[in-house]
Amino acid sequence: MKRWIVGAALLAGMSIAGSAVAQNKVTMSIVTGGTGGVYYPLGGGLANLLTKYVPGWQATAEVTGGSVANLQLIGSKKAEIAFTMADAALDAQQGQDKFKDNKVPQRLLAVLYPNIMHVVSVEGTGITKMSDLKGKRVSTGSPGSATEVMGFRVIEAAGLDKDKDMRRERLGVAESTNALKDKKIDAYFWVGGLPTAGVTDLAATPGTKIALIDHEATVAGMNQKYGPLYAASVIPAGTYPGQAKDNKVASVWNLLVVHESMTDDFAYNIVKTIFEHRDEWAQVHGEAKNVKLDNQKQANSPINWHPGAARYFKEKNVNIM
Repeated sequence: MKRWIVGAALLAGMSIAGSAVAQNKVTMSIVTGGTGGVYYPLGGGLANLLTKYVPGWQATAEVTGGSVANLQLIGSKKAEIAFTMADAALDAQQGQDKFKDNKVPQRLLAVLYPNIMHVVSVEGTGITKMSDLKGKRVSTGSPGSATEVMGFRVIEAAGLDKDKDMRRERLGVAESTNALKDKKIDAYFWVGGLPTAGVTDLAATPGTKIALIDHEATVAGMNQKYGPLYAASVIPAGTYPGQAKDNKVASVWNLLVVHESMTDDFAYNIVKTIFEHRDEWAQVHGEAKNVKLDNQKQANSPINWHPGAARYFKEKNVNIM
């Protein structure tokens, strides 16, 4: 009987201790994008790193519509970490466009890598330049995505009207790829890292030859109207199967942001984990290799730094201003 009582007491003590550990577990939601893009695999990789290397943390990556939806989730405190493009983040900070009367109090953890705008078609649609989109069936990205935000701006800067000059669909990259394969649309916009799985899937489809449309000329007009957020960039030849020449495009920086109320220690641990285990992160997707200390400059982001992130960069003698 005494042994039973001692054993029961030990089990009870273990149960209480286990409950205390469970109660102290920190859960982190990382909001990303669609499954056919780059944010989602990178978000999953980051979740694994935080769970593995920060004691007591359990992080998960969530599928979302993209930057706009992510920022809204940060604003409502329904997520802790968000991938976003710099232009959508600025709109959220200023309460503009999709964030009217609903500013998002955010802080920057890290400048990630350039996000590349793709204007994707295939041979046989008659689309070889931006003006050829007139009268065509075009997907401009899923609702709540940064593709939609930037896509509208590219269309505008190209001298087209998004509502009058094309028949628009609002599909994510995977859905857009399938619709283009099935000839339900003629082209689609997608902004993401290189290579994007959905675009690779299209380019690798037997009997299909991908056509990537140059739109570098839109950069000046976008920057004149929306501020110096965009840059001319290139999708190098061979990035996608059958891509024979460089594609001259517009790009914008990707950011990792959090709510301004996140504690300094939490922010510090996230940034430290990213940069101390970046090579492991890059095993999930190659764009993680482009998340560099040299990119951590205020000039690359309209969002102010979180003090916890700034603390880490100071330790590494990185001048972020």
